[in-house]
Amino acid sequence: MKLIACVDSNWGIGYKNELLVRIPSDQKFFRETTTGKVVVMGRKTLDSFPGGKPLKNRVNIVLSSAENPSVREEEIYVKNMDECLEKLKEYDREDVYIIGGASIYKQFLPFCDTALITKVDREFSADSYFPNLDKDDEWETVSESDEQTYFDNTFSFLTYKRK
Repeated sequence: MKLIACVDSNWGIGYKNELLVRIPSDQKFFRETTTGKVVVMGRKTLDSFPGGKPLKNRVNIVLSSAENPSVREEEIYVKNMDECLEKLKEYDREDVYIIGGASIYKQFLPFCDTALITKVDREFSADSYFPNLDKDDEWETVSESDEQTYFDNTFSFLTYKRK
């Protein structure tokens, strides 16, 4: 399983259930990487999508403790980690991407071996964070793109692997 996220210099990922920044090349990378795959998210992440609708051309698995979520055909709801991990056995682990939010990233981190991180060299006001892999001895950076710029945001695409 893989984690995929865009983080700021403090590993912030969001503020008030919105992304900190929208960078077209990061969004394109996310779309190209996850299309045709399985994405796992929390309910708040689903709610943050346009119209609260699931992502097209993907299997959308939503981890939510809500009693009676209104489920669309394109969504699979699971109530807890055990149920989610059991459901994920139906899919190739290489095709599973954890896409947030913060609590989902933290819960799934021990089960993942790769993290695809777009790191923006800027500090934003954030209220949700991705685990800082640079300070985690179990993870190492295995590749980093050249630095890129979108308006006043400098960023790089990094791949982390579990040691």
